[in-house]
Amino acid sequence: MSDIVTSLRRAGCVFAEDEAALLVAAAADPGQLSALVARRVAGEPLEHVLGWAEFCGLRIAVEPGVFVPRRRTEFLVRQAVSVTVPGAVVVDLCCGSGALGAALAASVPVELYAADVEPAAVRCARRNVPGEVFEGDLFAALPADLRGRVHVLLANVPYVPSEKIGTMPPEARLHEPLVALDGGADGLDVLRRVAGAAVEWLAPGGYLFVEASERQAPQAAAVLAGAGLVPLVARCDEIGATVVRGERPAEVR
Repeated sequence: MSDIVTSLRRAGCVFAEDEAALLVAAAADPGQLSALVARRVAGEPLEHVLGWAEFCGLRIAVEPGVFVPRRRTEFLVRQAVSVTVPGAVVVDLCCGSGALGAALAASVPVELYAADVEPAAVRCARRNVPGEVFEGDLFAALPADLRGRVHVLLANVPYVPSEKIGTMPPEARLHEPLVALDGGADGLDVLRRVAGAAVEWLAPGGYLFVEASERQAPQAAAVLAGAGLVPLVARCDEIGATVVRGERPAEVR
């Protein structure tokens, strides 16, 4: 065990002791343990090595090439749960592993759908999501009969500006899909696409929830307002999370 901790520390793992314990628990035999440690030392995300990520108290299945859900995004789920009633129609768009939808459904019984453009993400989401998962580009992946019926739309869109991708930790930029990270020149390109169609898919009084950086929040709120949604920004300084909510008015002008 001490040798594993030393190897992980040398590789730059800040929480080497905790990671070592998780790797030991995940290995069926010494050979597998050596392979897992080697993958982690080479820079692969711990969650990809383990095959799961902890999110909102759940073990979410992830695999190489799939975006790893961030703990800060738990704040988005909590915000969404606060307005979700039992039986609500919920869509997890840009779902990745399906962590957001799975976590919300674990708190409130809902009619859940999810979609992502990445085949590997869809494969993982089908293991995690207690509902239907579709492959395709944003709303084009969804059944047409959901239009105008969605009470809660979760959209953890990519929001890193393109020029900032190179400054991200290697674990993210080398091992997660670029489509899940790159939000275009100002980081809001995908948000604009989602917001532009959200009013058509949301039920009257329905909500769209997205994550943004604190710096981007005013512009993100303006994007939602321009699309006919009533924006609200929420911030959790404890975990460094910023969520922008857009509500479809009961009467759309």
